[in-house]
Amino acid sequence: MCAVTMRCLAARVNYKTLIVICALFTLLTMLLWNRCSSDTALRFLPRAPPPPPSAKVGDASISSQQQPPEPPPIVGGAAGIKYEEMDCLINDDVTIKGRRDGAEVYFPFSWLEKYFEVYGKVVQYDGYERFEFQHSYSKVYAQREPYHPDGVFMSFEAYNVEVRDRVKCISGVEGVPLSTQWGPQGYFYAIQIAQYGLSHYSKNLTERPPHVELYDAAEEKDNRAASPSGPWTVPKGCSLTRLHDKGRATAVRQFSAPENSEGVSLPLGNSKDFIISFDLKFTSNGSVSVVLETTEKGAPFIIHYVTSAQLIAFSGRDITYGIGPRAAWSTVTRDLLTDLRKGVGLSNTKAVKATKVMPRRVVRLIVRGRGAIDNVTISTTAHTAAFFAASDWLLRNQDERGGWPIMVTRKLGEGFRPLEPGWYSAMAQGQAMSTLVRLHSEQHGVKAVFMNKYDWYEYPTTPGSFVLNGFIYSLLGLHDLAETAGEKLGRESGLLFSRGMESLKAMLPLYDTGSGSIYDLRHYMLGTAPNLARWDYHTTHINQLQLLASIDNAPIFRDVVKRWKSYLKGCVCVYGRKRVPPPFVSSLIRMLQKKNVLSGLIE
Repeated sequence: MCAVTMRCLAARVNYKTLIVICALFTLLTMLLWNRCSSDTALRFLPRAPPPPPSAKVGDASISSQQQPPEPPPIVGGAAGIKYEEMDCLINDDVTIKGRRDGAEVYFPFSWLEKYFEVYGKVVQYDGYERFEFQHSYSKVYAQREPYHPDGVFMSFEAYNVEVRDRVKCISGVEGVPLSTQWGPQGYFYAIQIAQYGLSHYSKNLTERPPHVELYDAAEEKDNRAASPSGPWTVPKGCSLTRLHDKGRATAVRQFSAPENSEGVSLPLGNSKDFIISFDLKFTSNGSVSVVLETTEKGAPFIIHYVTSAQLIAFSGRDITYGIGPRAAWSTVTRDLLTDLRKGVGLSNTKAVKATKVMPRRVVRLIVRGRGAIDNVTISTTAHTAAFFAASDWLLRNQDERGGWPIMVTRKLGEGFRPLEPGWYSAMAQGQAMSTLVRLHSEQHGVKAVFMNKYDWYEYPTTPGSFVLNGFIYSLLGLHDLAETAGEKLGRESGLLFSRGMESLKAMLPLYDTGSGSIYDLRHYMLGTAPNLARWDYHTTHINQLQLLASIDNAPIFRDVVKRWKSYLKGCVCVYGRKRVPPPFVSSLIRMLQKKNVLSGLIE
């Protein structure tokens, strides 16, 4: 009896154990199944849902059912990380597509760039990619050495005035830029001409001497050919002779070639350098043409330098510049790259059209008309010639009041009276002084007074506008003149410079916004919104103040430079608080640290 009872009890226990084991096995199987399904959903992008079946007449089951809302798409990324696409409503106004990773939300950089005016791009270094973010697009140049009036002017060795799209061309008659800053017709602008001269002067001090190749000089005994025509090609009906010019006290090439002829030509074949120079004198109307092979397929371009006052013309593959009568000996120096691109990009608007055409080879030079030519060279650069062209223009065009009137209407902004043609600019005065000091000349400025106390040299607007960068340029010109002219002749310039520096030290805080700088004080004079300086003007302000700090060791210059440099990195300066980047910059930096996001954000 006892044995039977024990067997029944064991059977009952084994039965219960079996049920528990089965239940546990079932539960484990379900957990593993769910986990595998979840992993699969994360590992693979969902397929597009199949199109719904077309409804048929009488099919009530299809017409009465509503399709469930589609889940947001999952955007794939590297290392198995997935980003969910989501709508982002901006200021209750615009909706854009973003990415979501848990609590983090990412915005397309193409939107951030426009909305916050920040800058960034993907670059490659040593075979790997990285994203470079900048709060501003302009950079500050390091001050290499204390400023000196016969040295490099600020960071102007990096300036390329002639390539600006608001420079119509380099005048063939004057050899200086013609501006379209405020009018498409083109006019001579003293500021731009002075900057042209100062940039080439600075380049001449900082760059290595140019490579110069001489192609023909009539005085050379070892010319490439023993014949009187040397290396030139003289077709029938044309002539070329070697004779002694008494005025130059040297031999020259005298030519005669009808305008409708092939012309007398000199082979060049230079594919490295594109600055051509020659001494020239015409005794009739004529032209000098340069044939260029370029990156454009088809016939070569020909640049004609003709004895007329025509500014510039472009037709087909012919570009024409007037160089004046050239009835006396003069040296013509032209940058063929600039002349080609300004001709091809010629337009009736303020800006020269962008073009990709580039010269590949200077093929030959052709002369027509009657005259003489000598010293044909091609060189890497001709900075000295450009500097002297700008200086000569400033000397020849300085009026009886000691200034350079600007013959175009200037509208500074709403609330200011327009400046009618003939107005003077303190910035032009200052930069012209800095240019001419390097030729040992002198000049004066244009003055306004702030709050009946502080002298300021600037645009002669009504009311005063108190432009910062132009004022500092005028101070530099005064300093250059005072240092060069000596104690007696430079006394007035020295006094103007000292008073200007006092004004700058007192008024400089008015140009600080806590996150950038201000171009002028129109918000004070007119009661309008502040005219915030663009980043390139902001860095110009910093470069100018760095230079002034090498002249005057007042702490305000060093402090402002340090603070304004921090603004370039997105820092904000509020009194009593630590300078920190704005919140969106911090978020953006964290976002960019996740490199695998970049491919989905940059558009």
